[in-house]
Amino acid sequence: MSKENKKIRPEKQAMYKEVQENVSGALYMLLADYKGMTMPETDEFKKLLRGANARVKVVKNSMFSRISSETGCTGFEKLNGPTAMIFGASDVVEVAKILKKFTADKGKPTVKGGVLEGAILSANDVGELAKLPGKKELQAKLVGTLAAPMTQVVGVMNQKVCSLLYVLNAVCDKKEKAA
Repeated sequence: MSKENKKIRPEKQAMYKEVQENVSGALYMLLADYKGMTMPETDEFKKLLRGANARVKVVKNSMFSRISSETGCTGFEKLNGPTAMIFGASDVVEVAKILKKFTADKGKPTVKGGVLEGAILSANDVGELAKLPGKKELQAKLVGTLAAPMTQVVGVMNQKVCSLLYVLNAVCDKKEKAA
């Protein structure tokens, strides 16, 4: 029986559709080998990712390969071992940091690679993402950079007012002594 004539079960079609929607609606997608993770470790990992507005979905490699080739994300045709797909539409740097820290603490999961806005990432690229400052930190730096000139202007103006006050006090003291 050929693959074209093969009838796909409805539950597999529903799973396929769900994974396809997750992949198409995500800003990023990171792939990890979760082999050897216990249930408590998996629950802890999912909880950490939920805090960063990311989700984890375990996907069969054959299904993911088919979806990735349909969406144009080539390079994932030969995935081996169990694969967890981490995806979301929030800050990918924060998720990469969580993944790196969890892997350093527990020794698993192992990063396989990923996709960020259509660009293929290697496992090393995901590690480099974790070294970058997060979105909130970058926003804070931007606000600080924009506020610095205004703060300096306020400081200069304040100094001028203080200088004027010192001069007026000196004149007042001189007139009091003269009187």
